[in-house]
Amino acid sequence: MRFWLGVTDNRWYRHVSASASPEVNFWQPSARAPFNGLPEGTLFLFKLKAPNHHVVGGGRFVRYTRLPLISAWSVFEHQNGTSSLAELRDLIASHRREPTSLDTEIGCTVLTDVFYLPQERWIDVGPRFHRSIMVGKTYEDTDPDGTSLLAELEIATGSRSIAETDQASERFGRPFLQRARLGQGSFRTLVIDAYKRQCAITGEHTLPALEAAHILPFADQGPHHVSNGLLLRSDFHKLFDAGLVTVEPDLKIRVSGRIRDQYFNGKAYYRLHGQTLAAVPHEVMDHPNSEYLRWHNVNRFVE
Repeated sequence: MRFWLGVTDNRWYRHVSASASPEVNFWQPSARAPFNGLPEGTLFLFKLKAPNHHVVGGGRFVRYTRLPLISAWSVFEHQNGTSSLAELRDLIASHRREPTSLDTEIGCTVLTDVFYLPQERWIDVGPRFHRSIMVGKTYEDTDPDGTSLLAELEIATGSRSIAETDQASERFGRPFLQRARLGQGSFRTLVIDAYKRQCAITGEHTLPALEAAHILPFADQGPHHVSNGLLLRSDFHKLFDAGLVTVEPDLKIRVSGRIRDQYFNGKAYYRLHGQTLAAVPHEVMDHPNSEYLRWHNVNRFVE
């Protein structure tokens, strides 16, 4: 089994560990991917910088993507490891030589099932991780360093479920995403990528204006799965949640007459009535689920 040990900004770690968030954005100050080919579900560990050369926690890899800084805050908020957008910008700027603005693209590594070790159980990496490494390192559980790290992790957590050295490959890739306890950040990221940053209804590509909408709301037991999501321009997201716009199981758009009757407007919306969605995910299993769409048609949409 392969796993990753990533160098962690100490301030980022203090923030996310204090909140004990089960899902985080382990961001990179540049948009360059720090690793290649990690399958979903890969164990991803955190290592603090000097003076603490210790493994202090970790999680499961969900997705790597690139987002403008302002979109990363919109998607993950405090799961970015800061308490505000301004603080996130300042923290990222401290790691960059180039000017940093709100539309600066950063690397976003989404992790779920995140765990944090109490300080008395931090694992000293010693010579297993050279201090000149700035980003991270891949280990194999068959190598001495990898074997010893996983053994110490098992002791520190008191559980084999973290390392999962047995049959771990069965969780990797698509099967992991189907079973994982994904949160809002993972859901939004997966929907953004599945729709290739394009509004499902209008085809709009301006990412800061796009939002991931649940078809069956999470509050009504809707899952954080791509098939329960639509990437929508923010105004259509509001109309969809209000039941003034819906999508039928055949992926046709319906616009409620109440927009005209109550607001004496809506020409920009009515021109899309009856049209097929402008964008759907490439993978058929990620297409809007017909049962969720029927639920929205019956329980939310108003004629």
